[in-house]
Amino acid sequence: MNRSFSIDSILARKPKRKIGEDRLIRVFLQSANLWRRFHSLGTEMIVTKSGRRMFPTLSVIIAGLDPVKNYVVMVDLECIELKRFRYSFHQSKWISTGPGESELPSRMFVHSDSPARGAHWMRSPVSFDKMKLTNNQLDNNGHIIVNSMHKYRPRVHVIEQDEAKTRHTFSFEETEFIAVTAYQNHRITSLKIESNPFAKGFRECEVQDMAHLQVPANFQSVLPFIFPYFANLAANAEQ
Repeated sequence: MNRSFSIDSILARKPKRKIGEDRLIRVFLQSANLWRRFHSLGTEMIVTKSGRRMFPTLSVIIAGLDPVKNYVVMVDLECIELKRFRYSFHQSKWISTGPGESELPSRMFVHSDSPARGAHWMRSPVSFDKMKLTNNQLDNNGHIIVNSMHKYRPRVHVIEQDEAKTRHTFSFEETEFIAVTAYQNHRITSLKIESNPFAKGFRECEVQDMAHLQVPANFQSVLPFIFPYFANLAANAEQ
């Protein structure tokens, strides 16, 4: 008998639950306001061959678990539109350019604390700051593989470690992003520099360096157009 062992088919199985076992499990997006700021501009995430961490970092707060039951918490990425996109500088937005490239079944990033009791998961926010994205289709480091210029949405899976292996899946519209190899929208670049604590040192050094430059008056007017270039260099330093 033919059976599918793909990740999607495994996650699609919904075993029956015994009466009285249902709990209202809830997952909340941490730093939702920051995610919304990026989402309003069209979030971009840098991907590299060697793997790149996401910023903003995906972090959630989990409630409603059974304190003594064990759970596995993991994340995958859903390609939400099977299209390829490009950034229109004239329109200042992302537009579809046609059918996208074929997608490999998404890898799962299993949180390092898994499995753990519900009390552990509910004690503090659950961060996936170690998760990395790559555009290397032959990656053997366990990073999540994506296609550049495609749109994705992270999905958080909470799986009960019992006979049923019941799975609860959560996703948030605010976390949708386009995978890119270089930032396209300079406003995204600026917001990443502004809100990423790891870019603080770069910002301070940049201001000091610029203060020592003798910039001609007729050149100052073009600085706002040059700055995104330097900001992009700093943003690309996120690892």
